[in-house]
Amino acid sequence: MLALLCFSLLLIAVDATVLHIAVPALTAALEPSAVELLWIIDVYSLVVAPLLVTFGTLGDRYGKRRFVLAGYVVFGVASLAAAFSGGPLALILSRALLGVGGAMIMPATLSIIRQVFTDRRERAIALGVWSAVAAGGAALGPLVGGVLVEHFWWGAVFLINVPLLVVALPLAARLLPRAGGDPGHGWDVPSAALSTLGVLFLAFGLKELGHGGTVGTAPAVAIMIAGVGLLVWFTARQRRLARPFLDIGLFSERGFAIGVLCVLLAVFSLVGLQLMLAQYLQLVLGDSPLRAGARMLPLMIAAIAGGLCAAHLLQRFGLRATMTGGLALAGLALAPTLLWGAEQHPVMLCVCFAGIGFGVEVALLAASDTIMASAPESRAGGAAAIEETAYELGAGLGVAVLGTVTTIVYAPGVAAVPGVAPAAMGQARESLASAAHVAREVGGPAGDSLMDGARAAFVTALHSTILVSVALLAVTAITALVLLPRRPSRSPVPGPDRERIPL
Repeated sequence: MLALLCFSLLLIAVDATVLHIAVPALTAALEPSAVELLWIIDVYSLVVAPLLVTFGTLGDRYGKRRFVLAGYVVFGVASLAAAFSGGPLALILSRALLGVGGAMIMPATLSIIRQVFTDRRERAIALGVWSAVAAGGAALGPLVGGVLVEHFWWGAVFLINVPLLVVALPLAARLLPRAGGDPGHGWDVPSAALSTLGVLFLAFGLKELGHGGTVGTAPAVAIMIAGVGLLVWFTARQRRLARPFLDIGLFSERGFAIGVLCVLLAVFSLVGLQLMLAQYLQLVLGDSPLRAGARMLPLMIAAIAGGLCAAHLLQRFGLRATMTGGLALAGLALAPTLLWGAEQHPVMLCVCFAGIGFGVEVALLAASDTIMASAPESRAGGAAAIEETAYELGAGLGVAVLGTVTTIVYAPGVAAVPGVAPAAMGQARESLASAAHVAREVGGPAGDSLMDGARAAFVTALHSTILVSVALLAVTAITALVLLPRRPSRSPVPGPDRERIPL
């Protein structure tokens, strides 16, 4: 049963990062606009984030086994649809449906582990395995994507899920416990609608402000304000409900609020940046998808190592030093990339990726520790739900905002090239992947000149994105240094009470 639940989590973790390496091939095939490409990458996390608490609550009410089985079906159908999408809109909708399936499965896996492993020591081991699989899935994502794109086509990154789920579905039906839910467990439909629509409206508004290609700037501002209003309404409603979706009252604890802020901003800073770095490796440095995936492995391996070391660092140095130090290390490791252009930096690339992965994971586990230590035991479930939501929301908004920053800086930097039609230049300004596609079609000296200018513009845009990420990491580190107490954490070993796929 543990193997089955961890396999379920592995699918969700891999799917969050597998598409990063496939962006150039996908762009060449479907020719999405910059906004459409951001939605293709981002909609998965943006759908998962608000639905985690919703489906967790529904699982408590109607039975977790039902939601795992239904999630398998939804995930499989969505994977099949995504693999054979004929255009950007079809792929966006399929990715959104994948997010629905992932949100149905993920909370139930952790709940069933807690239900099945009644012995405390066995449960701790099971949760440790569950947590390691989550981190390992993020590490495997780019590499799996690289292998599949290299030897098949971009749709294979989705199609591979289908045969795996065909095998897993009958096993899950046989092995998972049949315990029913609690029909008396409350479920507030308006809260579910407010949280989901609020996040999606906010993200869409942010994307449109950066590009303005779908509805225009003024409507985008109105949509973004509407999203903020819905989230404010959602927050106010949670304060009034006897059994809220999210326990907003936990934010009155300073340590809890800072921990959630650290999770949100750290993941925000780095998930979007990982997408840009994957494109940098392939389209600026010229790596194949497989090589790009392999070159990003030091970041993931270092993240796993940071997770293993974090408990010892917390015991030795205390909460404030561990969190601040992890964030500072991540920011310092990012800094050398501001000097990079189109030249190769194989050793420094590995060192920087390792520093980023180790620092971020140490800081995130320290944040998890202060979140769970600040919440009383009776409210631990609500604290874990908020932390999970902060992870997914940070990932979704990170791709949206940092992708928007990249677009704002990149597009004006691509100068017109003699011999390239204005319509083709407009397409090239959508993204670096689009520019590579246009350059291949144009060919000759004009195509080479276009690609050189697009690479230079993308490097400038990447530097701007890195500056934003470093600034956010610095602000979070200073906040932790000033506001967190010196005393060591009350919980020496951070528990994996959340989905740990930060990168």
